[in-house]
Amino acid sequence: MEIEKEIPLTEGHKKKAPSKPKDSGQNLKEAPLEELRRRNAEAERGGGEDRVEKQHAAGKLTARERIDLLLDPGSFVEIDKFVTHRCTDFGMENKKIPGDGVVTGYGRIEGRLVYVFSQDFTVFGGSLGMAFANKVCKIMDMAMKTGAPVIGLNDSGGARIQEGVESLAGYANIFLRNTLSSGVIPQISAIMGPCAGGAVYSPAITDFVFMVKNTSYMFITGPDVIKTVTHEEVTKEDLGGAVTHATKSGVAHFAADNEKDCLLMIRELLNFIPNNNLEEAPRIPCEDDPMRKDQKLAHLVPDQPNKPYDMTELIRAVVDNHYFFEVHRDYGQNIVVGFARLNGQSVGIVANQPAVLAGCLDIHASIKAARFVRFCDCFNIPIVTFVDVPGFLPGTDQEYGGIILHGAKLLYAFAEATVPKVTIITRKAYGGAYDVMSSKHIRADINFAYPTAECAVMGPEGAVNIIFRKEIEEAKSAEERQRLVREYREKFANPWTVAELGFIDEVILPEETRPKLIGALNMLRNKRDKNPARKHGNIPL
Repeated sequence: MEIEKEIPLTEGHKKKAPSKPKDSGQNLKEAPLEELRRRNAEAERGGGEDRVEKQHAAGKLTARERIDLLLDPGSFVEIDKFVTHRCTDFGMENKKIPGDGVVTGYGRIEGRLVYVFSQDFTVFGGSLGMAFANKVCKIMDMAMKTGAPVIGLNDSGGARIQEGVESLAGYANIFLRNTLSSGVIPQISAIMGPCAGGAVYSPAITDFVFMVKNTSYMFITGPDVIKTVTHEEVTKEDLGGAVTHATKSGVAHFAADNEKDCLLMIRELLNFIPNNNLEEAPRIPCEDDPMRKDQKLAHLVPDQPNKPYDMTELIRAVVDNHYFFEVHRDYGQNIVVGFARLNGQSVGIVANQPAVLAGCLDIHASIKAARFVRFCDCFNIPIVTFVDVPGFLPGTDQEYGGIILHGAKLLYAFAEATVPKVTIITRKAYGGAYDVMSSKHIRADINFAYPTAECAVMGPEGAVNIIFRKEIEEAKSAEERQRLVREYREKFANPWTVAELGFIDEVILPEETRPKLIGALNMLRNKRDKNPARKHGNIPL
């Protein structure tokens, strides 16, 4: 088949060349640049000056101001700056603002890569629609591919009602990524304003939740709905403010006084944790002598078994530069958790607090510690446990509240953990709580005890009442009872029997705690342990 030849245009069909405008080269170059500048300025204005002023008047920073404070100067790279929604209902086609209510991108914290999304309350009240959700999902996917933390700065009125079920689908897309990212990359949520309804579930899945006093709140249903349904009257602050969630519910790990402090605390937290589950936490040069012995430790733990003392004093005396970054400080205060360093290595600290409820384990303490232990195990952070526990807190409230299940969570978390685990019994370790608090029997690697340690099924007083009940009734003498208590304590309430059984590796002097811990962790640095092959365990939730 012959290929058809091109037919030349006649004079009448020839197109006339367009006339060149004057200075066309300069205009062609300037027009796109001017358009880019215009679009950038429009996106960076957010909801406009009036709404930005309202944001500031409420004691809140804008989405971009928060990012500037959080990240290293000049490191932020924005993604999807010009994205807008596609909704055409309820007049939304005439209300389009570049960015669509959330600023997304990546940057650096102390030189380390992080991804961030910052919800912009000045644009549609920070409400989430499908385009908004797609922006967030994009950076979450990138974070998983590159193995870097995700930080969400939340300040939103919730789902964008005009987009209907699409906004709900957007939330669910984020929830799925939160779940699949869990234990792979650190996820941190800062609540910088309202966070209500379905929006609260994403922060709840993340590893750490920060809130700001007086300007942020979280709840499933607001005060108006509660008043309508249950006739209870409650303020937003009392229902879901930072103090409420940091002290009563445990939803918030940190309650900052203002937004700047909140963002600086996030930067500090990241210094103790790795970028992902395949790396180790940053190790920094240590200027604190690893062989340092603190003589005040010799007298910190009281000789009297029922006298309280502050366990955080002991922790600070042992760790590098006496610095302890406490987590969940105001919730479940009978147990202490947080991060510190030993010879420059990041470690997670779990410790009973004898100054509160005598250090008993209860529902709140068990949940708090179990969550922290599992985070450390996810991200290769060794766990150091200080034990001074008389047992589980008795009472009908605890039993009805499910202390059996909640206590089992802590037991499960310690038993499941494969990171290096070092335990020190400073005084009491009684009953099932002895087992639960990272004992040798649930795979603790090195177990130390002070000479003051008492390891037994229960305290001497209770044990004598059971074992020698008949003798006590017959003797009817307080002196005889005290003699039996003394004999029981001498025989069982000490570390020697436990050490003879090999359940304690070494009895140490309190002032030797720091060098002993550092030595044990150095020995365990290349530890390899694993759990049986399985899809996942079934922790008692």
